Amino acid sequence: MSQLWHVQDAIKRTKVLTEGHFILSSGKHSKHYMQCAQLFQYPKEAEAAGKAIADLFRDERIDLVVGPALGGVIVAHEVARALNVRCIFTERKEGSMQMRRGFTIKPNERILVVEDVVTTGGSVKEVLALLEAESSQIVGIGALVNRNGNQNPFAYPFKSLTAIEIESYEATDCPLCKMGIPAIKPGSRMNQESK
Repeated sequence: MSQLWHVQDAIKRTKVLTEGHFILSSGKHSKHYMQCAQLFQYPKEAEAAGKAIADLFRDERIDLVVGPALGGVIVAHEVARALNVRCIFTERKEGSMQMRRGFTIKPNERILVVEDVVTTGGSVKEVLALLEAESSQIVGIGALVNRNGNQNPFAYPFKSLTAIEIESYEATDCPLCKMGIPAIKPGSRMNQESK
């Protein structure tokens, strides 16, 4: 990728944003869905995205990058590679976010949490709670996309490469449901047809 890499162009180029009727992991419905795996399937795009997020935090002396599985694994790795630091990921087991696979946090490590897309911030908040229980030094949160416009749903500094506000609806108020349009559950946690 050239130095002229821009996240908005990459999102269009790799068809990250799709249109239809989607049930999000939050349970809300939306006409649009962002699947960043479409971008991360291309190593050069992933590398450029990781470098761009790393650049947002380069002055923070990061020691460790943590991402929630599954969406945050590739982007966390690429950010860590750009910063030349260690990377680990968390994953859900029996419904709770955990550090597994022998991963540990070292005392006084300065930690950056990274996610592909932040909507409600639920997965990241689970990671933050896990890290806080370890008395970790959390520096901030980085993401490719903030789906809530410019809002920060966290108690730590949050920076994203772009902010895209996408309307979503409670299931009971969804105009797409009222029109009889079938909904699908995309993503890693829900990958089955609905309605």
